[in-house]
Amino acid sequence: MTLANDVPAAKPELLWVAALLAGVAGLMALAAVHGANIRAPLLALVGVGLGFVLFQSTFGFAGSFRAVLERGDASGFKAQAVALALASVIFFPLLAMGQVFGQTLGGFNAGVGVAFLIGAVMFGVGMQIGGGCASGTLFALGGGNMRLAMTLLFFIIGSAVGAATLHWWWGLPAFPAWTSQGLLGWQAALVLHLAIFAAVWRFAPGASPVLTPHGGTWFGPWSLITGAVALALLNGATLVLAGRPWGETYAFALWGSKWAVWAGFDAANWPYWAGYPAPLTTSVFADITSVMDFGIILGAALAAVISGRFVFAGRLPPSAWVGAAVGGFLMGYGARLSGGCNIGAYFSALASGSVSAWVWVAAAFVGSWIGLRLRPVFRLD
Repeated sequence: MTLANDVPAAKPELLWVAALLAGVAGLMALAAVHGANIRAPLLALVGVGLGFVLFQSTFGFAGSFRAVLERGDASGFKAQAVALALASVIFFPLLAMGQVFGQTLGGFNAGVGVAFLIGAVMFGVGMQIGGGCASGTLFALGGGNMRLAMTLLFFIIGSAVGAATLHWWWGLPAFPAWTSQGLLGWQAALVLHLAIFAAVWRFAPGASPVLTPHGGTWFGPWSLITGAVALALLNGATLVLAGRPWGETYAFALWGSKWAVWAGFDAANWPYWAGYPAPLTTSVFADITSVMDFGIILGAALAAVISGRFVFAGRLPPSAWVGAAVGGFLMGYGARLSGGCNIGAYFSALASGSVSAWVWVAAAFVGSWIGLRLRPVFRLD
């Protein structure tokens, strides 16, 4: 006879994995109930995959800007060039087709103007003092970095304030939205994109990342190139399933606007929502971007637990929390002005052929330069 206290206790890691897998299943179920079609739970799973990949490869964007400006190391941008090259190969012919499996396809594109430039600079400042960009915030939060909870909170607040005031910026001068496909045709535009990304890989300073995972195991940390390939493929899956590329910050504006409604503000009459106020009154699980963002957090937490790298980090000096709040707000507001973050306005937009994405990167570099000089104010160095 085996006594109860003779039964070996389950390993806490396995319990956490089981709990997180249950959370993934629950997210997929909620997406299926509230979503418009069967693609919703699949996109929840894609979000989980994105979070898993982001954490395993530590594929952040804010750090890449910082490494170039501080050390002249463009290794991160070399990995991004690989992701963008593969994503462009997937996106360009699909967008030229216009639909696949009955799903209408459209890329991310924006017109460059005064508001766009100011927003991209603001975002660059924010990501250097807030501790990460939108994707970095989500996957680091999933890995246990509680400072990023403050960043996310004020990212949401800044996004809501941006949604409430965006109409003030709409009247400022701006060029039309252009794509390289529209200017050159998709085949020539793709060749141009691949040539530029190849030049970044060949001539940008810094070591070229490798494909194999670090430590020789797929359960440990991955290389940047492994992450780049996986992110490009998952973004392609997002395009096919959702009809548009991977984006993140629209959900933050939605969550913040819902909070505003709860607080008594008439957010439905903000021009940002006036054309389509339905998301303010329906479940967040009916919004694909929200579902994928939740999935990113769960996927990152799952990767952190499986790899033994989940570390709860919450004891920080007050100045660091203030920096997280200021940085989060600037990123939230800046993302609304410029139409997205490193994902929506850069990665997905550039893979869509948007000319604005090149301008966004340049403006974000300016903002990052400013942000790095503000870091000592918040004692972040």
